[in-house]
Amino acid sequence: REEPLVPAESRSCVSVSVWSAESCTRFSIKDSARTNISVMGKDYYKILGIQSGSNEDEVKKAYRKMALKYHPDKNKDANAEEKFKEIAEAYDVLSDSKKRAIYDQYGEEGLKTGGGSSGNSGSTFHYTFHGDPHATFASFFGGSNPFDIFFGSTRTRMSNGFDHEDMDIDEDDDDPFSAFGRFGINGVNGLHRRHPEQIHSRKKVQDPPVIHELKVSLEEIYHGCTKRMKITRRRLNSDGRTIRTEDKILNIVIKKGWKEGTKITFPKEGDATPDNIPADVVFVLKDKQHTHFKRDGTNVVYAAKISLKEALCGCTVNIPTIDGRVIPLPCSDVIKPGTVKRLRGEGLPFPKVPTQRGDLIVEFQVRFPERIPLQSREVLKQHIPCS
Repeated sequence: REEPLVPAESRSCVSVSVWSAESCTRFSIKDSARTNISVMGKDYYKILGIQSGSNEDEVKKAYRKMALKYHPDKNKDANAEEKFKEIAEAYDVLSDSKKRAIYDQYGEEGLKTGGGSSGNSGSTFHYTFHGDPHATFASFFGGSNPFDIFFGSTRTRMSNGFDHEDMDIDEDDDDPFSAFGRFGINGVNGLHRRHPEQIHSRKKVQDPPVIHELKVSLEEIYHGCTKRMKITRRRLNSDGRTIRTEDKILNIVIKKGWKEGTKITFPKEGDATPDNIPADVVFVLKDKQHTHFKRDGTNVVYAAKISLKEALCGCTVNIPTIDGRVIPLPCSDVIKPGTVKRLRGEGLPFPKVPTQRGDLIVEFQVRFPERIPLQSREVLKQHIPCS
């Protein structure tokens, strides 16, 4: 025999029959969902600081405020990271009408264990938070740094993507962006009413090249060589946000005959941040000063210093070469200051045809005596022609 239903105010789910218990369960979930949610898991509404009847715009505004307040790059509290994750999960559920409807009826436990699949529906919905609150943050703001909206990408930022001097969130304000309204920045007051998909991420721009001067000796240009250069740069970790400092060895192959000013580029080996494309690292060849030679393209210039006597009476000058040999150069004619002689094929290799070489140019410098004895001067007057 069926018992008459007991009024909801006085009945107890503990001592009723099975039939009454089912009725009681249905009643309590339908009419007292908020009470059950607090028992059955996280209160997403409380996490975002809003009422259960809040509309879509209020959910978004609450997430914006809470996410900026507890972002671990900005908030240094020990529990900021965990709080930031809870805020992202709450927004992920309450911003989706399907997830929110199941949560409102069955709470967190029902949402995550398929509580909405009972009955004859035949379908099962199990919710699992993806676990990356930073991905939710980036998706909402259209990038990892929402402050680009105000200041642009040209300002200097800290490696974590925030400029702590440019932006300070007032935890007592309802809207952390409200302070900007006092400065008359267009569009800021209406920012919280825009949908996140309307805020597009700023296109990444590659940093300008990082240029280093690379000094090489003429011997290295003559033979060719490989130089190992260590660079220190910042690189992104696998999470795409945090940054590490690392060293890298770049092997630079110097080919025979390369000219001064030749550029060797290592693409995108510069600093990497979440907001940039790494710069190219460029090395520009610069000739080292040599003790004996001066470079002139593929030619090498050597200054041969001789005495006035050698210049007038003739001599043999030993000319060194880049590869360490010595070439005797006989001079039987009078050598005037600035006289030039050329040794063919003793210069540097041609860059495009390394088997061919430029010339070794010998420029003569005549050393004049500081003084001449009177007797010698008379002899010179007699024997040296006037013209």
